[in-house]
Amino acid sequence: MADFDEIYEEEEEDEERALEEQLLKYAPDPVVVRGCGHVTVFGLSNKFEAEFPSSLTGKVAPEEFKSSINRVNSCLKKNLPINVRWLLCGCLCCCCTLGCSMWPVVCLSKRTRRSIEKLLEWENNRLYHKLCLHWRLSKRKCETNNMMEYVS
Repeated sequence: MADFDEIYEEEEEDEERALEEQLLKYAPDPVVVRGCGHVTVFGLSNKFEAEFPSSLTGKVAPEEFKSSINRVNSCLKKNLPINVRWLLCGCLCCCCTLGCSMWPVVCLSKRTRRSIEKLLEWENNRLYHKLCLHWRLSKRKCETNNMMEYVS
């Protein structure tokens, strides 16, 4: 009887994989909004491009897109200078504290990332889910080097 259950679970997993592959095949390519600021702390740039992507034409108004990006950029403008100050302070004291002085920077970076994720979720619930679009913050590899960056 146990063997029968195992076969049944494998069949369910195969069906789920096939469904996911089918959804991915018909899903449009994601629109990537990259960071364009001069300062990057732990992969998070200090601002995102406000230029309207041509692939969103007809799906969302340029004014709505720009206001969403401006909200994200204002959140970054408020939080990132604090992160940079703590990063400099942490680097100066790193040898004396055996690396423990970097913890505030890591925690502040996570807090900034979470606040942006909450803001994007609010934007999704307010407008973008109604338009069958979804914003999220995701990690991608940089095109110019091996470092990771966050993109919307």
